[in-house]
Amino acid sequence: MDRREFLALTAAISAMPARAFAQQMKPLKIGVMNDLSSIYSDDQGIGSSIAAKMAVDDWSAKLGVPVEIVIADHQQKPDVGVGIARRWFEQDGVDVVMDLPNSAVALAVLALANEKNKAVIGSGAGSSVLTGPMCSRNFVHWTYDTYSWGSSVGKAVTEEGGKSWFFITADYAFGKDLEENCAKAVEKAGGKVLGAARHPLNTSDFSSFLLQAQASGAQVVGLANAGGDSNTALKQAGEFGLTPKQQLVGLTANCLTVRAVGLAAMQGVKSSTACYWDKNDDTRAFATRFQALHPNKIKPTDMQAGMYAATLHLMKAMAQTKSAADGVKLIDAMKAIPTDDPLFGKGSIRADGRKIHPMYLMAVKTPQESKGEWDYFKQVAVVSPEDAWRPLAAGGCPYIKA
Repeated sequence: MDRREFLALTAAISAMPARAFAQQMKPLKIGVMNDLSSIYSDDQGIGSSIAAKMAVDDWSAKLGVPVEIVIADHQQKPDVGVGIARRWFEQDGVDVVMDLPNSAVALAVLALANEKNKAVIGSGAGSSVLTGPMCSRNFVHWTYDTYSWGSSVGKAVTEEGGKSWFFITADYAFGKDLEENCAKAVEKAGGKVLGAARHPLNTSDFSSFLLQAQASGAQVVGLANAGGDSNTALKQAGEFGLTPKQQLVGLTANCLTVRAVGLAAMQGVKSSTACYWDKNDDTRAFATRFQALHPNKIKPTDMQAGMYAATLHLMKAMAQTKSAADGVKLIDAMKAIPTDDPLFGKGSIRADGRKIHPMYLMAVKTPQESKGEWDYFKQVAVVSPEDAWRPLAAGGCPYIKA
């Protein structure tokens, strides 16, 4: 036997335990549920499935965990989301539902998952009630929530001198929760909220809401919405001449927002994020791979990065439990393992299901500062995990109290 044959045989033998394990284990079946056709389709959409598949390609064989991924569009409707989840759980053998932008849908799907004892991981879902009054032992909240977004930006902008605020808010659980968390941070920092206007999802004309914001005389107009709604509101705010008279804050703004609205129109707008594509070598490498795979050739959002990291951690837990039949047991395994991945670094999952990591306060660059396409944000500050997330005792999670 020559050296080449010896090395090949050694590699084959070393791979046998993982291969045998994978053959014995029922594949982990993940259902990615999000918006494939409307206002959140770029922020999550097919990109969330691509990111999850990248994690599977990178780690499934190494961890000895076979994985299947399916995807569906909840159409922003809780009843549609529950119908999909029920079919997945009862007929299609789906073990875990992931992503779930639109908190109303996420809450409805989670209620069914509790009944069926299935695991749910929210990356696109935002409302902080998911680890508060509506917390569940079947749930992990991975990337962000309305507390981390609202409190970090509200505090920073108010301390910089933006003392009076008016909100334009998406009229459902996510938007209301985001407004409330930001408003509390504004008031705690010495500011005042002068009012709010609420709009339905997928609004095409923000004129009446922007006129209310203008009439309020507020120094800051906070947009407590996301995706296409945020893009449309920011574009029309410029057309209405809100800036520079009033400062705009895009509470959910990301690289796709800037690309849609334009760098010149958004320069100086602040937001916060858990992961920015240009943060370091690992995030840039991920973004390059992701962009090549995405049909629209876009850079990943923080929620899509969260899908990669959460899928990796889910596979680590599955490697220990060897089964996803018991959702609570699978989530408990995720909580017991320290989190560590190339995009978010080291962290942990708290008892209430809240994934803990730093957040980053960002500001949109000026056209002069930008070095080219997709170079949109600069980091203003690091928000420590202790400051980024609502304290465990303050969340009101019933099983934590018990």
